[in-house]
Amino acid sequence: MDEARFGRIDNISSCWVPPGGRAKVGNQVIREYTYDLAVCPETGENCSLILPYVNKECMEIFLQQISETFCNYRIIMAMDRAAWHNEVKNEKWENIVPLLQPAYSPEVNPVENMWAHIREDGGFKNTTFNTLDEVELKLAEELKKLDEKTVKSITLFRWIKDAIS
Repeated sequence: MDEARFGRIDNISSCWVPPGGRAKVGNQVIREYTYDLAVCPETGENCSLILPYVNKECMEIFLQQISETFCNYRIIMAMDRAAWHNEVKNEKWENIVPLLQPAYSPEVNPVENMWAHIREDGGFKNTTFNTLDEVELKLAEELKKLDEKTVKSITLFRWIKDAIS
């Protein structure tokens, strides 16, 4: 589980252009964002919510949704040490056990690779969005495209496989 910021500030990067051509890419600095959360590396399921903020209230909404959706499962949820993760009282959700990762170590969080995949292959590079609604629609579209095989290939780290078996 983790959140990623997707917004209207452009992510300009290199791209292929035919010989003699020139890439035309919009550029804006508008700081409006939306946030997304969570996948299951073992099954490849994507259970994400697109939320307007990352704070204690949104985290509680997310955990409630996960707890209800997977009420028949015991969930070990890897989390970084963001303030809103520590503020949430996890005893509200009996089927969720937090696994807090070391501070400043995004490389151990499997979902970080999914965000990179969506940004890289999902049409966010060199794209100017006119509204935050456009960002949210694009993000929802890309999340729906993620099949279980892709999610597992991106997020199922060896330490997770070892823990499962």
